[in-house]
Amino acid sequence: MPRIEFYVLSSAAPADRLRAACQLAMKAWRHGLPVFLRGCDTEQCTALDELLWRFKAEAFVPHNLQQDDPQAPVVIGLDEEPLSQQGVLINLSPTLSPFVERFSRVIEIVNQEPDLLTACRENFRSYRQRGYDPKRVEL
Repeated sequence: MPRIEFYVLSSAAPADRLRAACQLAMKAWRHGLPVFLRGCDTEQCTALDELLWRFKAEAFVPHNLQQDDPQAPVVIGLDEEPLSQQGVLINLSPTLSPFVERFSRVIEIVNQEPDLLTACRENFRSYRQRGYDPKRVEL
């Protein structure tokens, strides 16, 4: 059963949420875990792809979009089934992934934007209803 964590940011800025996703993806990759970054739409996936190239000048995070290389160490996609198992899912979509069970860890990144807060609260309840024990982590 995957470990579910909600990382809560103090700001409402969407850019802070994407940056946190990149930092968490880099950390998981450095620990040898495959990462699936699940965006909410293709525009956000493209933004994540671009940000991973430049968010840390001194570091490189090997990544690719799902349609370009589904076996990259860090894969950016939507609802495609990930090829790797037991890695980390970083969910930026307002809905639960249909593939939660494929991961050993699921991270939901929450900011203070009202609509996202509502969606994440619903996700938290949904995880509990499915028998998971989600945890809250303040960033």
